[in-house]
Amino acid sequence: MSDLLKEYALHELSPSDKEAVVQRPRIDFGSIADIVGPIVDDVRERGDDAVKELTKKFDRCDLGEVCVKLSDVPWPEGLDKEVTDAFDTAFENIKVFHEAQRQEVLEVETMPGVTCRRMSRAIGSVGCYVPGGTAVLPSSALMLAVPAMVAGCTTIVLATPPRQDGSISPEVLYCAKKSGVTHLLKAGGAQAVAAMAHGTQTCPKVDKIAGPGNQFVTAAKMMLQNSEAMVGIDMPAGPSEVLVIADAGADPAHVAADVLSQAEHGSDSQSVLVAIEGVDISEVQREVREQLAALPRNDMATNALSHSFIVRVGSLEEACEFSNLYAPEHLIVNVDDAERSLEMVENAGSVFLGRWTPESVGDYASGTNHTLPTYGYARMYSGVSLDTFQKKITVQSLSKEGLVGLGPAVEVMATVEGLEAHKQAVTKRLQSIHSSNS
Repeated sequence: MSDLLKEYALHELSPSDKEAVVQRPRIDFGSIADIVGPIVDDVRERGDDAVKELTKKFDRCDLGEVCVKLSDVPWPEGLDKEVTDAFDTAFENIKVFHEAQRQEVLEVETMPGVTCRRMSRAIGSVGCYVPGGTAVLPSSALMLAVPAMVAGCTTIVLATPPRQDGSISPEVLYCAKKSGVTHLLKAGGAQAVAAMAHGTQTCPKVDKIAGPGNQFVTAAKMMLQNSEAMVGIDMPAGPSEVLVIADAGADPAHVAADVLSQAEHGSDSQSVLVAIEGVDISEVQREVREQLAALPRNDMATNALSHSFIVRVGSLEEACEFSNLYAPEHLIVNVDDAERSLEMVENAGSVFLGRWTPESVGDYASGTNHTLPTYGYARMYSGVSLDTFQKKITVQSLSKEGLVGLGPAVEVMATVEGLEAHKQAVTKRLQSIHSSNS
């Protein structure tokens, strides 16, 4: 039986070959924008009516109310205690980790009498997009709403596609109510993003939208952040991906399971194995075939594996060098003494360190956030954190001594730039200080 994953040897790849290998499956954003643009415009112009029509078209669902206050929605019934206990555990861990990200006011005296500070304030109104296409993702409700709640956002709109009867997954509803969500928008896709960005008759307009989604959701977010909607986004996120670094001591069954855990996300996902010399690649390939055959989402994972691959390297250093070039959303380091790899990691959304840290724990319940940069954006973006739902405000305060010491430099710089009023704002204060001292 043929191997499912293509194989490359790093030492045989030229620089241009490496660049080609790390390219993600191509997304035609031009044609996607042509589809998304009219949807966004329709929602902006007609609000709830457009959302209802688009939801009927794409989700085959007749909506009553488009957006409801969550306080008016009862807690879901019928969930097994085992299920609620699991989500409660995840909630607490996510809450603890994001509460730990709170910072005291940063304060420094840059020179005598010149004090600079930075303080955090919550973004007032935020939107959390929870996908619901090929899989129900209540974990995403926790990953988005809990940091927003911890940050102190006063309005938290959670958007998620309804089921065909118009209801919302009870697991998503449970996580939303537990996490301080104020409004529930029963819509998905570009229409949900547009509804939150512009506001509708029932959905509050938000100042920032966060959350993963398919290429249409991503295109809508990117389009709306550059529009009159005046809305921020967390990051441009594409299909899910993982890069696994493994050495000879890594269990092939564990490696294969990690590869497949991302492949089953969707046909456009990608899994990469960077195998350090000594890894039994044929055994990993065999495990992938065997485990794949038993997956309920076999077809989807098979499609993802068609553009996934293995790279053979000679050392952990080479493995990290390639990983930094790829800039993965998820980086699993399944090697001896994995801790030493961290100083070599430059580009990654989230790192899963050591033999006993599957990517799944971060997806669900370790406490870190699973909303992460994909498609190589880990080179310049961070994953969702408490900072996603806050803005930073800087403060400066000068004493007379401070202005006397700093003012002359500002006067010179303002003169160089030809901004006389800027100079005079300093000069007149210095004159007041000097005259009061004479």
